[in-house]
Amino acid sequence: RLCISYLDNASNLIHLLGESTFTAEQRRLALYAALFLPLRNTTYSEKKAKKIPVANRIIRESIKRKAKDAEVVLDLHRSSYKLLSLIPHLASGEDIQAVDLGWMRDLIDVPVSSRARVITGEVFLLCYLGFLLRELKDFWRVALLISIILHPIDISDSAEDENSKLEKQRDLFNAVENSITKLGLEKVWEVKPLINGKDIMTVLQLKGGPLVKEWLDKTMAWQLAYPSGTAEECLEWLREANSKRVKLE
Repeated sequence: RLCISYLDNASNLIHLLGESTFTAEQRRLALYAALFLPLRNTTYSEKKAKKIPVANRIIRESIKRKAKDAEVVLDLHRSSYKLLSLIPHLASGEDIQAVDLGWMRDLIDVPVSSRARVITGEVFLLCYLGFLLRELKDFWRVALLISIILHPIDISDSAEDENSKLEKQRDLFNAVENSITKLGLEKVWEVKPLINGKDIMTVLQLKGGPLVKEWLDKTMAWQLAYPSGTAEECLEWLREANSKRVKLE
């Protein structure tokens, strides 16, 4: 029953937002993601006690969809929860510094001149959302749709208030979408890195390995936090950040 409720909510919200908001493929996978949302934490054990999401098995074995569909649905479930915690801040523009930075704390290391932005939380939004949307690409609006469905809306049980709930969800979706656009992140996955792995290996005298990937992530975080920065400034920051790291070690 809960699965059907989420499915109906997603279908009605898509219709209210306008069919042009999503492509046919995005609508199809959005409905799958909504349908299996109540099963997002349900797993079963396979050989060697490996835990497999139940939604994955249903999509691949029961309704005979391709493996990629199952992967996208599971990714949408994970991403929608990351977006869910940001909805109040994106919708209202309130300070976000109370939110736990988690894994982003190690990546956000911007120039001293930008420290004030760290205090306001703008850097966190740019970096966290930037990385998340770079993973989701064109499916970020689908993840937003699912997170809006999960977000609590104050209504009673009447049919009239169900329509009011949909309207509030639509307004919330539009508000968050507008915030992401204002932050310049709506096509962030198309942003090319200012420096590449070869640059990092040359500047830091590395021969490869996981450190290169780590610094690539850090330089992309710097680029997202400092969108007007140049490649030269990014390289300068890289040298300084590495120097501090070496001293600490």
